[in-house]
Amino acid sequence: MGDLLGKLISLYEIALLIRIVLSWVPHNPYNQAIQFLYKITDPVLNPVRKFIPPLRGIDFSPVIVFIGLGIVKRIVGGIF
Repeated sequence: MGDLLGKLISLYEIALLIRIVLSWVPHNPYNQAIQFLYKITDPVLNPVRKFIPPLRGIDFSPVIVFIGLGIVKRIVGGIF
């Protein structure tokens, strides 16, 4: 079970990384794949943005989420 959850978290980290790269390059926001990516990452990123808003145009919420996901992976790996 822990291995499966760890893999799902890793998959989510990849989705988050793709989202970060997309913020640097021009893309079509109406593309269904991009809309899906935003749909799965926004529910995690938006609450973090409420506590730590972007500073001078730099959004630190993905960094905080990556740290949080790393902690969760270590806890899950230690339990299972």
